[in-house]
Amino acid sequence: MKNLSITIFYADDDPDDLEIFRDVVDSLEGRAQLYTYDGGQELIQALSNPPPIPELVFLDLNMPGKDGFQALAEIRKNSKFKQVPVIVFSTSDDRVSVERSRHLGANFYLRKPTCYQNFKKTIKNVLDLDFNANQSQSGFFIS
Repeated sequence: MKNLSITIFYADDDPDDLEIFRDVVDSLEGRAQLYTYDGGQELIQALSNPPPIPELVFLDLNMPGKDGFQALAEIRKNSKFKQVPVIVFSTSDDRVSVERSRHLGANFYLRKPTCYQNFKKTIKNVLDLDFNANQSQSGFFIS
């Protein structure tokens, strides 16, 4: 990731996952500004009422109300956000969810790490990606 701060939106209904994500971003010393949402509906509302505008969206799939699949579909239908990278960040790693996420337009599908150090490493690695370089989706699913 560049030295500039990046604006991240993260939607997840699990307060523990939101807190861990916040801790990880805070540990990156200003490299990212994080906005968290308790579900897909809150995320879509935030996207509809900028500022801020995200440069990267992390999205859990299994949420009550508007789930991650529905939120992803809405993001990709909106011309203002078609190019915003969306990272599906889920505990599920079943092939149906992975393929559905790819079909709906996610840039990557990441399985949530189970330990803090791996969680931090995963987030840092995503922030280091250059999404403008048209990277191949051969590594779409990362466990």
